[in-house]
Amino acid sequence: MFSIGDFARIGRVSIRMLRHYDTVGLLRPARVDPVTGYRYYQAAQLARLNRLIALKDLGFTLQQVAGVLDDKVSVDELHGMLRLRQAELEDQVVRDRARLAGVEARIRIIEREGVMPADVIVKSVPAVRLAELSGVAESYETEHISPVIQPLYPELMDRLEKAGVTMVGPGIAYYEVVPDGILVHAGAPVSVEPNAGYDFDVVDLPALELVATFLHHGSMDDVDSSVQQLARWVEDNGYRSVGFMREVYLEYGKGDPSTWVTELQEVIVPA
Repeated sequence: MFSIGDFARIGRVSIRMLRHYDTVGLLRPARVDPVTGYRYYQAAQLARLNRLIALKDLGFTLQQVAGVLDDKVSVDELHGMLRLRQAELEDQVVRDRARLAGVEARIRIIEREGVMPADVIVKSVPAVRLAELSGVAESYETEHISPVIQPLYPELMDRLEKAGVTMVGPGIAYYEVVPDGILVHAGAPVSVEPNAGYDFDVVDLPALELVATFLHHGSMDDVDSSVQQLARWVEDNGYRSVGFMREVYLEYGKGDPSTWVTELQEVIVPA
């Protein structure tokens, strides 16, 4: 038998935790000296300790751990729980990173409050034919749009190449409300006719009579600041916005994101 100190050392846990596990009934000592009260453990109890620690580190409560241990969880079952928990934690890390990026972007917006863009251009936009792929985002928030639109463009480029269709202009993204959220359109200007044999859609995007345009420099993860600056310009200059803006990717997807250039096209009418 091992003293509680030796068992804690071998099992890589603290004496305090072993005493706690004894108190809550998760891991009783094999023997307790009736005179001194010293706890003693057997080597065979390491198996239960290892399962206990593994389950606790997977996020189970001690009450849940007790139930699983009493059901004699197998090594294969532990592997399955580990893989599931690993996937959950990885997903949580992705969500937390996205949330932090969102906070950073929002702080940059706050820092630029009151800064009015000096290079807004009001113009008309001609109709354009697009090859496009679409996907639905939960909302118009950047954290929901980005995961939907980002994989669409590489997939669209691959399908265009396989179909022998060439882009004739910069990529264009536009949006519309649907019952499930926001329909995201990732488009590339083309000069081909619609064809049922294509594994992408060919659509005609209508002309816009009046748009306020502003060049956003850098990653689209930081676009919200430019969008809000443009919105303030629109209001301050006697216009109001109508519907979702279009995004024209003049320089995008290659090299350092800080070098990317996107033209934001806000549809406007006189207020």
